[in-house]
Amino acid sequence: MRSTKIQNELLKNIGRRSFLLRAGLVCSGLALQRCVNKVTGRKPEYAHIQGKLSGPDHHSGHLLRDHAALPEPQTERRVKTLIIGSGISGLSAARWLKRNGESDFELIELEDHTGGNAAFGQNAVSRFPLGAHYIPIVNNEDKLLIDFLQEQDIITGFDEKGLPVYNEYYLCFDPEERLLINGEWQEGLVPDFGVPDADKKQIKRFFELVNRLKGQKGSDGKYIFTLPLAESSADKVYRKLDQLSFREYLHQQGFTSAYLLWYLDYCCKDDYGSLATDVSAWAGLHYFTARRGKAANAEQNAVITWPEGNGKLMGFLKQVVQEHITLGLMAYDLSLDGEKVLVKAYDQKKRQSVKFIADKVIMASPQFVNQRILKNIIRPGLDYEALHYGTWLIANLTVDDLPLSKGMPLCWDNVAYGTPSVGYVNANQQDIKLRENKKVLTYYLPLTSKEPRMARLAAYSRDYEQWLDIILPEMEKHHPGIIPHISEAQLWLWGHGMIRPSVNYIWGGVREAVQNHVDNKLFFAHTDLSGISVFEEAFHQGIRAAKEVMGV
Repeated sequence: MRSTKIQNELLKNIGRRSFLLRAGLVCSGLALQRCVNKVTGRKPEYAHIQGKLSGPDHHSGHLLRDHAALPEPQTERRVKTLIIGSGISGLSAARWLKRNGESDFELIELEDHTGGNAAFGQNAVSRFPLGAHYIPIVNNEDKLLIDFLQEQDIITGFDEKGLPVYNEYYLCFDPEERLLINGEWQEGLVPDFGVPDADKKQIKRFFELVNRLKGQKGSDGKYIFTLPLAESSADKVYRKLDQLSFREYLHQQGFTSAYLLWYLDYCCKDDYGSLATDVSAWAGLHYFTARRGKAANAEQNAVITWPEGNGKLMGFLKQVVQEHITLGLMAYDLSLDGEKVLVKAYDQKKRQSVKFIADKVIMASPQFVNQRILKNIIRPGLDYEALHYGTWLIANLTVDDLPLSKGMPLCWDNVAYGTPSVGYVNANQQDIKLRENKKVLTYYLPLTSKEPRMARLAAYSRDYEQWLDIILPEMEKHHPGIIPHISEAQLWLWGHGMIRPSVNYIWGGVREAVQNHVDNKLFFAHTDLSGISVFEEAFHQGIRAAKEVMGV
């Protein structure tokens, strides 16, 4: 990629670490002396903490980039449909094929586990998410998703009004959310404690605005904002909101409160891995207005979650198609040959390649991966450079106690005002068994202060100790004196964590180009095709691609 070439030239001239230090990428908010001290050894106050820094398989990434050295296939496998990628979209596509009578398909995954950013980990205390960790109750008109949730006993039935009854064990237990602001934990994440009246009035006005938009429809009779977003109104009056940033839109509407703007930045970081300046106004408003689900036994914005987060949903999808999944098999080349699609894949354990001969292929992999695999395939209108991905660091911290803090007690979601992260969730919130004080806190840090490629370079330059130097001081702000109580810190780095709905991406033509099939043989399914990386979009992208394959 272009940025890699630039980076390599810079490194040749001044050396990798020198370049990173000059660019301010290694320390990123830490004093330089503290950063240099990290090179010489572990800090004494961290010596008791066990753990490591992990992430998606970098070795596979290097092989995919430099696959000229990979062995030519010695064996062939024929399959009607090949699915590449086992994230939610790939699993959803596979499930749809299976449920509709198709059994001649195989799903291959380069990692040693399924799930994409719905993957999860586990230690002696708990399962914990490595990425996505919840879904809100879903829109009542989304029959496909409601059917799936009912199939998995997440929805247990319907009341006399037809409203779904959600499984009480899966609805987030109280207390749900709190915000550390002006020295105290308040209930809820919208700033309130110690907030001046003028700011509160702006916050109220903003929510009045989005509540009006939530039920509003365009000239075509469709909701302006909904999920899946492909069902949203095509009314140009509203789609043009994709052409300016969310921050510009807020300025135009007279929203200037620092408290409100912080909260809206938090929301954009939470779902998009971006600040309000870096997402479109359409996407920013979509966050607040697209979900209108009503339940018989929960509030409209109630959350469904598990200790392993969306790993639970991933497991439900996986169990239907388990026998069709092959792990550790990396697709690295694809070509069209008459009526067939030829895919070369490398088995990393056996160190040998295999050629798949398929009638059709669903690529449920992100576009930065597809760009490598499809180097000889023309995709009209697609500019890979127009796709931007957020970088995330996830830290699962095992603690034996939480020092007391003022205000609201520990909740499922815990956020501190003015910090770079989006806080942490208590992975054990849903536990119903009595246990010791030990629990796992899952901390989420989107890297938003630099443009995506530089943020990614910065992230990959840091080692385990340097990440602790970023994470633990913030956790100390949440809970003074917590560091001695942390026994384990398992860190997971997503270099390309999620697609970012940048200005003009959703309705500007690029997203549609990403979605277009090639010769009715090569199909695509991923949240890249939506511009918004949420479970509902991934689920529907998989079904859409499977239907295209089946000609439905």
